[in-house]
Amino acid sequence: MALFSYEFMRRAFLAALFIAGIAPMLGVFLVLRRQSLMADTLSHVSLAGVALGFYLNLNPTLTTLVVVVLGAILLEYLRTMYRGYSEISIAILMAGGLALALVLMNQSGGNSSVSIQSYLFGSIVTITQSQVIFLGVLFVITALLFFLFKKPMYVLTFDEETAYVDGLPTQKMSMAFNILTGVAIAIMIPIAGALLISAIIVLPAAIGMRLGKSFNAVIFISVVVGLIGMVSGLTSSFYLDTPPGATITLVFIGLFLFINLLKLILVKLRRKQQID
Repeated sequence: MALFSYEFMRRAFLAALFIAGIAPMLGVFLVLRRQSLMADTLSHVSLAGVALGFYLNLNPTLTTLVVVVLGAILLEYLRTMYRGYSEISIAILMAGGLALALVLMNQSGGNSSVSIQSYLFGSIVTITQSQVIFLGVLFVITALLFFLFKKPMYVLTFDEETAYVDGLPTQKMSMAFNILTGVAIAIMIPIAGALLISAIIVLPAAIGMRLGKSFNAVIFISVVVGLIGMVSGLTSSFYLDTPPGATITLVFIGLFLFINLLKLILVKLRRKQQID
């Protein structure tokens, strides 16, 4: 294929494969825990980290990692403080992260706003070799943690009180999951973009939940959907000359609508057969 003759596309596809594995493993737990907006929140917080990097003239990736980890810890603290109103923590951090990013951008001058704009939308085709390596390491760590702590996280996700009674360190586990999600978002943002990263994390999980009949099936289907969406979106972007992150997101939305429409048609057909 012509697109593989370009080295930047080979790096892009490798990055897409890693993201397709990382995003669903995190996304399924986020959806099941009713924390789908947490990815969006941490992406807004990460913008403050990017702006801080430009303001201090430091590597934006490093400052983003630090700010996102602190944001993930604060998110869990606020969630426990407002246990019955967890959406308050999301609203506070989302608004605070974006406000801080705007203030720091204003203080950094005009050039930083242009650079930060690339973090808003991302560019998977300009990914560097070091970013691919970071994604590969993150994929391995996420996969290992997933298989090692799948059962405890399953219990925590569906019944936090039972997990606490069973002796599981629920708050530490929840905070560790938030931090891992934050680190993943910080690494993926230069590639997928802050405005689109939450869709790439959540949509494969949402599709998997519509098709899977068990937890393991949902995870497997989500990863497969992630692979299909990332690869087909990246390929379409290359041939149509469209923004990669936006194209991938639209592919996921298209898959989501198609699956739900297909499920609706099948349900109606079954009901009609039962009536007949």
